[in-house]
Amino acid sequence: MWVFLESVHSMKTRTPTPHPLATPTKPHKGAGEVRIIGGQWRRTKLPVALKPGLRPTPDRVRETLFNWLGQSLLGWRCVDPFAGTGALGLEAASRGAAHVQVCEIDTALVTQLSAQVDRLKATNVHVFRTDGVACLKQLSPASVDLIFIDPPFDGVLCEPALQAAAKAVKADGYVYLESPIAWTEELLAPLGLVLYRHLKAGAVHAHLLRRIA
Repeated sequence: MWVFLESVHSMKTRTPTPHPLATPTKPHKGAGEVRIIGGQWRRTKLPVALKPGLRPTPDRVRETLFNWLGQSLLGWRCVDPFAGTGALGLEAASRGAAHVQVCEIDTALVTQLSAQVDRLKATNVHVFRTDGVACLKQLSPASVDLIFIDPPFDGVLCEPALQAAAKAVKADGYVYLESPIAWTEELLAPLGLVLYRHLKAGAVHAHLLRRIA
């Protein structure tokens, strides 16, 4: 059973303390759209709201990620705790995931996500209003096949999110991380994770991680 938590502090809208390793984000260029690139909702467009810190995963990066994972996610349990547009979670659902928990703290984005889920009749996607780290801490140990961690780049959420994700993901599961820096084996090992795949696209470092056995 998923426990609903509504935080009074917005992780997406507050001004966090910059991480010493973080790089500044570029100014927001305005609203737009991204598309689902595979599965039953392939080519479906998703709106991108004009929100500070909202930075959807580029199509090319998502395509590479799901090539790493192997196109079908049939039967998987996935969590997208910093959902934003929902591109990662909805991509997983489009590719056959059995249960996708999508979490977002911004009320307007939650409304937008719920509308997209209704439009797609995505019965395997469940939207919650909660902050991302709280979402991950509520998960049962070793209960999830895939967790997406894509928090705002100007915050300090990666480390606590990775700590919680390492406990929640199954032994043979994956954690996907987007960050402005490359997370090395030395940084990941104390969190119980190991680097499986990595790419850099512009200012984005994309990592696919596994639990340390």
